[in-house]
Amino acid sequence: MRIDNLQYCNWSEKIFRQMREGGVDAVHVTISYHENFRETVLNFEQWNRWFEQFPDLIMKGQWASDVDTARATGRTAIFFGFQNPSPIEDDIGLVEIVHTLGARFMQLTYNNQSLLATGCYEAEDPGITRMGKQVIKEMNRVGLVVDMSHSADRSTIEAAELSTRPIAITHANPHVWQPALRNKKDDVIRAVTENGGMFGFSLYPHHLKGKSNCTLQDFCEMIARTADRFGVAHLGLGSDLCQDQPDSIVEWMRVGRWSKEIDYGEGSAAAPGFPPMPQWFRDNRDFGNIEQGLSDVGMSKDEVAGIMGGNWYRFYAENFTPHA
Repeated sequence: MRIDNLQYCNWSEKIFRQMREGGVDAVHVTISYHENFRETVLNFEQWNRWFEQFPDLIMKGQWASDVDTARATGRTAIFFGFQNPSPIEDDIGLVEIVHTLGARFMQLTYNNQSLLATGCYEAEDPGITRMGKQVIKEMNRVGLVVDMSHSADRSTIEAAELSTRPIAITHANPHVWQPALRNKKDDVIRAVTENGGMFGFSLYPHHLKGKSNCTLQDFCEMIARTADRFGVAHLGLGSDLCQDQPDSIVEWMRVGRWSKEIDYGEGSAAAPGFPPMPQWFRDNRDFGNIEQGLSDVGMSKDEVAGIMGGNWYRFYAENFTPHA
């Protein structure tokens, strides 16, 4: 089983076919960065059209059982998520609405302070806000997973403690391995995993040791060391693959509507666009390289299977359904 728990590609038949060539059974795709509710609904509509156009390649995923259906029918199940709480605007009632539409993950922040929590680019981190506490409770109730991938340390630790269901960091790497601002310190990873949550390893070059020149061995050894520290059952992949996207998209991610100035995020004025992917992971056809790499650094067959998808599958089964 192969599950990638974060992609934001420029979707096309080519990419859908590559998913099948790579044996990818499920992908969590971002359908909102800074979009409001109505704009996010338009993105749901676009995916509905793709499901109609390519029914032999992709299907809508809502529950873990949909991964089983996708595997049995030779398709990839597509699960939806938001990298910002902007789709719920300032209305807690929209949490249940977006879950009904198919959303299964929602970040409480995207780099900046939000109505709910603090992003990792802010100088001060006062933690989860009053509204954030209420929204976490509502997300727990309906089965919308709390994602803290772009959140600051205190906010993430508080979210893990406040949430009655496990939370996720869907795409990041350990800060001790590569001290990028977006990577996570040990106390943050521990807070998430000790509460039953999941940590997804990112292949976005700014999060990698050596960036685009990171080796497969370095990446897989990092995963093995993280498994030793925090338990292999809490680890998976969240590649952050942004295949075929124009550089205008990374500008939208970083700037949205909140600033008139260009924000280069993890890039720079000299290299403002998407960085090149490492040559051993260019697209969905390369997941086999990671699977082999994990085996080569000494991980067992069961451990590799968990990281490649089994752990995310279990997490889906336990956390997408509403509480009674």
